Amino acid sequence: MRNAWLIGVAVVFGVSVLAACGRGQPDIVVAATRHDFGRVKQGKVVTTEIPMRNAGKGDLKIEAVSTSCGCTTAQVLPKIIRPGGEGKLLIRYDSGAHPDKGPVQRHIYIASNDPDEVEVEVIITADVQPPAQ
Repeated sequence: MRNAWLIGVAVVFGVSVLAACGRGQPDIVVAATRHDFGRVKQGKVVTTEIPMRNAGKGDLKIEAVSTSCGCTTAQVLPKIIRPGGEGKLLIRYDSGAHPDKGPVQRHIYIASNDPDEVEVEVIITADVQPPAQ
């Protein structure tokens, strides 16, 4: 009787492991990890969209998106990208948020459930020009 119970437990455990392996892992792919806005007049707001996709076999879940400065906002849509599916990273940079002039660099961090790349960094740059007098 005890052997039958152990065999039953082993079978349930084995099926659970195989089911988990069969789901596959997500794989985040961001089309570009750098974007240059070029020359931007101070006070102007510029935006861009960067395509993303899930090249894996499991659902890609975007857990958080953060930036290095309050002058930059970013979000990923949708928050869950199915295997083979696509999404986009929306970035907004407000060059008037600080009195910066000249070259600036900001960072966007995307945290996900991709086990091989739990955080992706995207860098944006701009050359902030003084407003016209």
